[in-house]
Formats: sequence, C-alpha cells, structure tokens
Amino acid sequence: MTNLIEQIAYCEVPAPITAPAQHPVDLTDDTMQLHKEKILMRMKEEKLDALLVYADREHGVNFGYLVGFEPRFEEALLVLHRDGKAYMLLGNESLKMGQYSRIEAEVIHTPYFSLPNQPMGNTQTFAELIQSAGVEKGMKTGIMGWKLFTSSLEDNDQLFDVPYFIVEAVKNLVGNSGLVVNATSLFIHPGKGARITMNANEIAHYEFGASLASSCILSLLDQIEPGKTEMELANELAAFGQPNNVQTICATGDRFTNAVVAPRAKKVEIGDKFSSTLGYRGGLTSRSAYVVSTKEELPADVRDYLDAVAKPYYAATVAWYENIEIGMLGDEMYHLIESVLPKSIYGWHLNPGHLTAGEEWMSSPIYPGSDLAISSGMLFQMDIIPSVPGYGGASAEDGVAIADQALRQELADKYPDVWARIQARRDYMIHTLGIHIKPEILPLSNLNGYMRPYLLNKKCAFKVNKV
Repeated sequence: MTNLIEQIAYCEVPAPITAPAQHPVDLTDDTMQLHKEKILMRMKEEKLDALLVYADREHGVNFGYLVGFEPRFEEALLVLHRDGKAYMLLGNESLKMGQYSRIEAEVIHTPYFSLPNQPMGNTQTFAELIQSAGVEKGMKTGIMGWKLFTSSLEDNDQLFDVPYFIVEAVKNLVGNSGLVVNATSLFIHPGKGARITMNANEIAHYEFGASLASSCILSLLDQIEPGKTEMELANELAAFGQPNNVQTICATGDRFTNAVVAPRAKKVEIGDKFSSTLGYRGGLTSRSAYVVSTKEELPADVRDYLDAVAKPYYAATVAWYENIEIGMLGDEMYHLIESVLPKSIYGWHLNPGHLTAGEEWMSSPIYPGSDLAISSGMLFQMDIIPSVPGYGGASAEDGVAIADQALRQELADKYPDVWARIQARRDYMIHTLGIHIKPEILPLSNLNGYMRPYLLNKKCAFKVNKV
C-alpha cells in the first residue's frame, strides 16, 4: 500500500458545500416496536425471563432504544419480561417522563434513583420495588449497563457495570435457584446485538446529528486565526441546543494542561498543534492538524509533518473508505490498516473503526482475528488515531452508514432530502477528493475525507491522484 501514500496530493481543493440537515427525523412507532421485538427475540434466544436495562445521564442509549427517552440527570431502570410486559423504575424528576414512553410500561416511583437529599416519600425497600416489577425467585435475569467485558467476544457474564445495590437486590430476589447475568451483548455485541443494524428511519434519524457536527467543525476550521481563543472558536461548536455525546474539544498547543479538558481563553499561535472534536447523536467529527500556512511555519523539529504523519494517516483513511464493504470481515479491515499505517511506526492502538449510534462508540467488529462481517444497516465511525512521538496529531474522523440496494432504495423513497445530501457527499468524495467508495457506503458527515493538514491555508487539502 506504499503506492497509495505516493498518490496523496496536497493541493487546492474546494471545500464541501453540502448543507447540514435542518430538521431532525423522529423515530417512528413502527421502528420503536421493532426495537422491542428485536430485544424480545434475543431474550428468547438467551432463555431470559426478565431483562433489567440500567440508565444514567452518561449511559442511557440502551434504555432509550426501548422507551424513547434517556434520563437527564437521574438514574432509571427498565424491567422487560419475556412476555413483553414492561416496568419503568423512575426517580422523582423522571416520573413525568413515564407518560411519554414509546412502549407501554407501568411506572414505579423509585426515589432511590433521585438526587441526593431529595424526599424519599416511599416506605418500600429497593428490593421490594424491584420485586413489584415482577422479578421473582428462580428467574434467569439479565442486567445490562453499557459495556462488553470481553477480550475475545466471549462475555464474562458475571461482571456488571451497574450500581452494586441493583445487582445485590436482583441476586437476592432470584435466589440460588435463579441466575443473574450481564446481558449487554443482547444490545451491542458487534456480531449479533439487536442495535448494530438499523433501518432507513434510524439512518435518517442519526444523519441529522452527524451532518450537524461536521458543519459546525467546518465553520470552526474556517474561523481559525492566530490570536483567537479556544473559547471564541468553540462558539462554533454548538447548534440548535442539541445534546453532545462526547466532551467537546477545542484545544490549541498542548492539550489538557492542568487537567482542563474544556475550551479555555488560551490564544491560538502560529505553529500550534490544534484539535477539535464535536459529537452529536449519530456522528462525531474530529480534526487535528497544525496552525500554519506552510511547512516553513512549523516548528523546526516537525517540518516533515506532512510526509511523516499526515500523508500516511490520510492514505489509511482512504484505504478504509475505499475498501469497507458488505461482507468484509473485521480482521480484514484491521490488517488492511496495519499494512498502510503500521502500528509499530504510527502508534495507533484502538480499533480502526467502530459502530456508532446515539452513543459515539457502541462496539466494534474490527479487531485482530475477527470473523464478524460488515453488514447492511451498520453505522460506522472511521476512527484511526495515530500517535507519533514528537509530532502533533492528524485526524479526519467522520461516520458512514452501510446499506445494501434495498435499504438504499427505502432511504431514497422515504427520506429524499437525506438521500440527496448523501448523494452530494458521495459525489464530492469520488469526483473532488478522488476517494472511490463502493455503492453501499453512505457518508453521513459533510466532511468525510476532507482534511486540511495546515489549518491557516484554507484553500488546500488532501486529495487522491490516481495513477
């Protein structure tokens, strides 16, 4: 793949002009019913009598997958039985949300999930409240938070990432004749989880956040100038009051000094390393490069940044975009990236690509030895993070949907505006950037493949010159 690096050109490239989605697409009743049916089917396969789905402010997507909303600042628990009966255990300030649940569920006031020192107003113990949701002796019960505790995709089903008081109560209720297991794999296992593939409605729903994040990042890139502060630039990284699914990053120079992650009043200077990240539900966009116009403005010890880091990284992203396809095994993608961007030289260590949805990272089928195949309906984040000692980072991270012909046709028929944006992005990647993606690859970001390694030169970017 060395030849691919030689094909990467840094030259004048028109910036993408596709407008972001202006209106979100809600999930339909049919989609929400499908979610429940998929989970009930997986419960049947695992012979579970009941499933307890935990949620808090940071980890509410699996809960929301079934009920449609996520806790704003409290905890919550959904108890779903194999016959479809559902209960929601909600704290004081989430009680009113019970009426908006997208599936029928009985609400149980659970003050234990409320904020510190709020009125308890309940004489039942937590275990008694769980029992009132139908959890009984002898049941095989799944508890799920948000993590897969695994190194080989064989779940360690006795590790739980939910509060101890929940696990203790459930184990005491089901007793020795029952069984309690970690059931997170039902939702997010990268080969068989219910959530890893999506229909046209879900793709349209998530395209809103992905396109919005990318347009905000492009606006920030266009505003970068010496003397502006991180906070001034970060003003570009908010839109329509939409919730973020990761910490927003806008950092110039050395990152995270004094353990501060959020943007500060630090001023941009020529020669700075610079990184920016914005994630909404459905997609994240991230860019890292140097605040310079030309090679000569780089610090002397990194003047070869373009050839040493940026071009090889960009070649790897091109290889990722051009080769991902339905049926490709995770192991194949992992070793493809290793062949273009050897880990021993470029220092990346995470999965080169992962599934995404409401959360930024769901799980990933891409790892050494993976026999899991890329499937229609998956949403992927192109996420490769080089780390070469002495150099600033290089990043052009965005997301795509994978869709076979039938799913593409459904998306085009039902969501023509979404489809038009996707087609404009495909056209830009293929005809302007020279990245020849396959028909099943649907760019969800307005910036897929667009990278400026020198941030003060806003006319130039990378592209592929095929030979």
